[in-house]
Amino acid sequence: MKERVLTGIKPTGFSHLGNYFGAIKPAIELSQNEDLDCFYFIADHHALTTIKNKEELREYTYNIACTWLACGLDPEKVTFYKQSDICEIPELFWILCNCSAKGLMNRAHAYKAIVEKNLECGEDRDYGVNMGLYNYPILMAADILMFDAKRIPVGLDQTQHVEIARDIANCFNSRYEELFTIPESFVEKETSVLVGLDGRKMSKSYGNTIQLFTEEKVLQKTINKIVTDSRMPGEPKDTDNTICKLYKLFVSEEKYNAFANKLCAGLSWGEAKKELFEVMNNFITPMREKYFYFQSHREEVDKILSRGAEKAKKLAAAKLSQIKTAIGM
Repeated sequence: MKERVLTGIKPTGFSHLGNYFGAIKPAIELSQNEDLDCFYFIADHHALTTIKNKEELREYTYNIACTWLACGLDPEKVTFYKQSDICEIPELFWILCNCSAKGLMNRAHAYKAIVEKNLECGEDRDYGVNMGLYNYPILMAADILMFDAKRIPVGLDQTQHVEIARDIANCFNSRYEELFTIPESFVEKETSVLVGLDGRKMSKSYGNTIQLFTEEKVLQKTINKIVTDSRMPGEPKDTDNTICKLYKLFVSEEKYNAFANKLCAGLSWGEAKKELFEVMNNFITPMREKYFYFQSHREEVDKILSRGAEKAKKLAAAKLSQIKTAIGM
């Protein structure tokens, strides 16, 4: 039996370079491995913790779907679906709630961060916390365990959720029957943390992202916002900067070294940003064209997701039947 890979992306905004290099690109490369069985999904149930507008959720869902397809995902090689199309997952979620200690949820990073912020502000520790956010790790465990996924590509900040899924799976297996595969995190080390415009991790929460399929003029303006030091044209520049880190992602080592040498020789920051725009835009343009094709042919996207959901539901229904038998239902 092939090793199963599973990963999902929340539709909570428009895709940016961090999403591409940190999650989408590594996942698509994994899907080319014929020894792996890849399941990739749009985590629209998870998005409900932050998205409260139905039109936003719809648009962001299509954005993620079109992005995956534009970036080279082959729906014939993977199982590609929306989380909300698999009704067995919420049912498994409830079963897993009863194998999940409250203390385990108390230690989840997202919940702890809100509690700490509330206490700093003098608020009740659980102010603003709904049960969707609190139980988020259990739903993620259901996503993983439903399909016996072994390898879970995640960012560094998501590895705890895989550990929680392991704990829940072990609890169920020891209490009832060994039905769940114990998952393992898979982190792409070199691109796990992509820098944003201000030098911090690229993140929507920091407002420092570079949108993946933005128009050329907007892309140029965005790159011009990259924070640099005050060294003037002609002055040697340190290559440990955001421009170099981004440039390196899009070119060969030889081309990067030539660019770095020019910076060391005094290339201005303005010219460096122009060169970054050129290599980035050349890389993105073919994908951008596919992205807008799928956005204008959403019926094709719907059919692709429907086919993926049909395959996933068959597996989920069979797995859930085993689980319910094991617990006495």
